[in-house]
Amino acid sequence: MLNPLPGWVPRRRQQIGLQIRNARKAAGLTQIRLGERIGCDDKTISRWENGHHPPDLNDLLLIADACNVPLADLVR
Repeated sequence: MLNPLPGWVPRRRQQIGLQIRNARKAAGLTQIRLGERIGCDDKTISRWENGHHPPDLNDLLLIADACNVPLADLVR
């Protein structure tokens, strides 16, 4: 049986989602366009940005590249 996640994990996931949204908007990309660039749909981008589902490391690398930001900017 898995223990529930500590409360800080969902909050941190939401912060990362906000960083993704900010980077995407600063790059002038819609969720649809970012999804096209990294090979996923806009619903997935929305889930990440809203903190409902965390992107994996590969996704974060692709997002950082597509938005032309350092990976660290997405997870600070």
